Amino acid sequence: MAKKKKKKQKLTILVGTRKGAWFLETRDRKGFDISGPHFFGHIVNHLVQDPRKPELLLAGVKTGHLGPTVFRSADFGETWKEASRPPAFPKVEGTGGRTVDKVFWVTPGHASQPGVWFAGTSPHGLFRSDDDGDTWEGVKGFNEHPERPKWSGPDQGGTPDGPTLHSILVDPRDAKRMYLGLSGGGIFTSDDAGTSWRPLNEGVAMDFMPDELKDQPYGHDPHCVQLHPLAPDRLYQQNHCGIYRLDRDKGTRWTRIGDNMPKEIGDIGFPMTLHPHDVDTAWVFPMDGTTVWPRTAIGGKPAVYRTKNAGRTWKRLDDGLPRKQAWLTVKRQCMTADALDPVGVYFGTTSGSVWSSRDEGESWREIASNLPHIYSITVATH
Repeated sequence: MAKKKKKKQKLTILVGTRKGAWFLETRDRKGFDISGPHFFGHIVNHLVQDPRKPELLLAGVKTGHLGPTVFRSADFGETWKEASRPPAFPKVEGTGGRTVDKVFWVTPGHASQPGVWFAGTSPHGLFRSDDDGDTWEGVKGFNEHPERPKWSGPDQGGTPDGPTLHSILVDPRDAKRMYLGLSGGGIFTSDDAGTSWRPLNEGVAMDFMPDELKDQPYGHDPHCVQLHPLAPDRLYQQNHCGIYRLDRDKGTRWTRIGDNMPKEIGDIGFPMTLHPHDVDTAWVFPMDGTTVWPRTAIGGKPAVYRTKNAGRTWKRLDDGLPRKQAWLTVKRQCMTADALDPVGVYFGTTSGSVWSSRDEGESWREIASNLPHIYSITVATH
C-alpha cells in the first residue's frame, strides 16, 4: 500500500489591526485563506505564537470595555481567554501612580523557560509572566530603576503615538541577557535577567536633540531592533535617525549601515526584518523622513531594500509593488519573514493591505486588502 503523502505544514500570517485580528493561512504561499476577525472592533497591537507551544497565541489588545490587556489562546485562535491579571503598574496612594495605556509588545521567553513571556507597555513598562501569559508582574529592575524617568522621558507625549517599550529580545544562548527598545529613550541591555539595565546607544545619532544633548547615552528613538538567532552578538536596528548594526563581540558601538543606502532614498523608516538563515541579510522599508516627516513611501513609489552583506550595499526590490501614487506607511511591527527556502517576506500597511514575497523580496504581490489599519504582522507555523 502506498504511503500517504504528509501534508505540508500550514503557514499563518497573524495580522493585528486597529479593529481586530485576521489570519492568512497557506500551505504553498501561492493562495491564502483569510479568516477572522478576532477581537472585532478592538486594537490589536501585537499577536504572537509561542514557538515552544505552537498552539499557544498571545495578543496585546486594547479594548473599549476592558482597557489594555492580554488575551491567550491555547488552541491557535479557536477560543480566547483574557489574562486573569494583565500588566499593570502598582497603585500609589494619593497620587494615582502610572497607568498602562496599552500593551504594545509581547515576546516569548527563553527556550529553557517554558511559560515565561515578556510584555512592553505604554507608558514605558516591562512585565513578565511565568504562566503562559495568565498573570503578569512588573520587572522591578526596569520599572523601578532610579534612572528610568530620565531614560523614558514623559509618560505622555514625546513620540507621535506616545511612549512605547518594544523590541524585547532574549539572547538564545543565555536567558539572562536581554535587550529592549524605548521609543523614545534608546536601547537598553541586561545581563542578569532584568535585575539591572544600562544604555546601549553609543554611535547612534540624535539629530532631533540640541547639540549639548546629542552625546548623552539615552534619549534616542529606536523604531525596531532585531537580534539574529544564529549569531546573537549581531543586532540590527531601524532608528529615527538611520539604520544601524552592532556586533557585540567586537564592541558596543553601533555602525550606521544606512549611510550606504542611496542618498535620494535615505535610511529613515520603521520596520526591519532579518533572514533567518543568513546573518548578513536584512530587509527594510524606507519612508519619507524629511522636515515634516510624512512617513509614507518616498515619492509615492514604495520599495523594500535588502542587504546581503550586513549593510555594505543595498538593493531596491519593487517588482509587483505600485509604481506611482502609492503613499504606503508600514509600522515598526508590520514586517516579518518566514523560515522557508526561499524565505518569504511580508509587510502590512496602515491602509489595510498585506504584501507577500515568496522569493526573498525579488517580487511582490498583495495577498489581502481592505483590512483596517495594520498594527502588526507575525508568522506562525503549525
